[in-house]
Amino acid sequence: MFAQNKSEGVFTPDNLMAGSEDDVVVVKRTIAAGQNLKRGAVIGKITASGKFILSASAAADGSQVPDAILQQDVDATGGDKEALIYLRGDFNATALTLGAGHTVASIFDGLRAKSIFIL
Repeated sequence: MFAQNKSEGVFTPDNLMAGSEDDVVVVKRTIAAGQNLKRGAVIGKITASGKFILSASAAADGSQVPDAILQQDVDATGGDKEALIYLRGDFNATALTLGAGHTVASIFDGLRAKSIFIL
């Protein structure tokens, strides 16, 4: 039997990672319905459901506290979706998607305490 090369897709570097991917922690979690988020979105967890949405500073459901970074694009406009999220790692500030009211400065210390470092 011979090895075969085939195309599995196209990799386009996005510079989200600022450090080694050996030092990241990735888990699967639920992204709440009604969102279409891109890799690098800074997400917060809704306290009542445990689901994640784009963190916005004015939210009052727990998601106002940035908790993780989305590892992959996810379209949850039609319903909840499972997606991979980063719980630890080093990330480039310019590659993040921030929700309304957040700045890199406003999320920096909170994420640093969770071992997510913004460079």
